[in-house]
Amino acid sequence: MATQLLMPKATAVWLVDNTGLTFDQIASFCTLHPLEVQGIADGDVAGGIKGANPIQNDQLTKEEIEKAEADPNYRMVLSSPKTIVPQIKRRGPRYTPVSKRQEKPNAILWLVRNHPELKDAQLMRLVGTTKPTIESVRERTHWNASNQTPADPVTLGLCTQVELDMEVRKAAKNAPAEEIRPEDSGLLTAEEAMATAVPTPVFDQGFLDTQPSVLGENDPKEPVYDIDSVFSGLANKKSNRDDD
Repeated sequence: MATQLLMPKATAVWLVDNTGLTFDQIASFCTLHPLEVQGIADGDVAGGIKGANPIQNDQLTKEEIEKAEADPNYRMVLSSPKTIVPQIKRRGPRYTPVSKRQEKPNAILWLVRNHPELKDAQLMRLVGTTKPTIESVRERTHWNASNQTPADPVTLGLCTQVELDMEVRKAAKNAPAEEIRPEDSGLLTAEEAMATAVPTPVFDQGFLDTQPSVLGENDPKEPVYDIDSVFSGLANKKSNRDDD
């Protein structure tokens, strides 16, 4: 990050009054012309300007001044700042190279077709265009609408993939939630389910007794077992095994 000397004329006034530096050294450090520094020394330039001490401003060290006073050919170097303040980014229209400006309508057409949820303000940020141009491309009233072909703005270099993804996520977050209807989900309401339900038949036992048997006359019938005879047979078998 490049640093710049604060109050160059006031600093030059202080250096002229408090150091033995040459006019060329002061002019080089303060980015002034040597004749202007000589005018400051003569009192013809910077009248009424109070000198600013660069040592107190942490822009120059005392050792650097002494080194320059010992060598007239030495040029002082501005000290690095102890704290770096980030430069404020000025908001303005996105700059697009002249060779890519004709591709903007193609990028707008691609965004309108593939991401209709994006607002005009988002398209303007991504492509660096104007709202009338977006409307003309969307309504196909652009002067070159017949020759336009959709093109990805990332591929064209008009924006980055990160910027595009961020705008898409922002548009999806602000979009209203879609209402899911029962016919779309395949589910029936309670009233529809009751109306279409098939009643379960209830059979009367007397009705079943009067129905003919499914077995034929020659088919063997199931034997009827007596509980007492079954248990007595089991007891006889157990006693026989014990005798063995």
